[in-house]
Amino acid sequence: MSNQLKHLAIIMDGNGRWATNRGEKRVEGHKKGARVVDEITQWCVKESIQTLTLYAFSTENWKRPKYEVKFLMKMLEDYLESELEKYQKYDIRFYAIGDMERFSAPLKEKIAYTQEATKDNKGLNQVLALNYGARNELSRAIQKITNQLEGKSAEQIESLISSHLDTQEFGDVDLLIRTGGERRLSNFLLWQISYAELFFTPTLWPDFTPSELEEIIKDYKARERRFGGL
Repeated sequence: MSNQLKHLAIIMDGNGRWATNRGEKRVEGHKKGARVVDEITQWCVKESIQTLTLYAFSTENWKRPKYEVKFLMKMLEDYLESELEKYQKYDIRFYAIGDMERFSAPLKEKIAYTQEATKDNKGLNQVLALNYGARNELSRAIQKITNQLEGKSAEQIESLISSHLDTQEFGDVDLLIRTGGERRLSNFLLWQISYAELFFTPTLWPDFTPSELEEIIKDYKARERRFGGL
């Protein structure tokens, strides 16, 4: 079966620990992590990967200290503003998945503006998962299709769900990477990774490099993907 890499997803874990290990505030790890996002995105552009989906802020992350959440919201707003020129230069389409309703009006406007400004770009799809949780996504999808379920077969219902997910345009994930040493999925793209190859690295996200990503992808391409067949 094909092991072409079209959709790469990454759980970017370890920012806080990276900073703590250096005796710095956790927010310094997030700053460094944002720079790594830029580096990895540029690498994916050069390698002609179609979609890069990054777990930026989960539905559970609101439990973090208020100062850290406030910093992350401001950093996201600043990031989108500073990256827009690069999105246009490198033909990157920005897209956000998740439940945006909890965000402030200025942040929601910035997300919507960036999506609109880049919607016709034809290169890499950079997808940020923001206030995202897979169970929340599935709940919202099922809520949308409830009145369409009667009389449908299991296969038809599966297709309906897929077509109402936040990621409906980008298809299933081929390769999921989690940095930071943890070996769990943390409520990320649970439907879309049903046949994804999984890779867990101990490297903390701020130390993650395009070179390590390249080695992981080499490993991925050497794997045999049978999708339940022989």
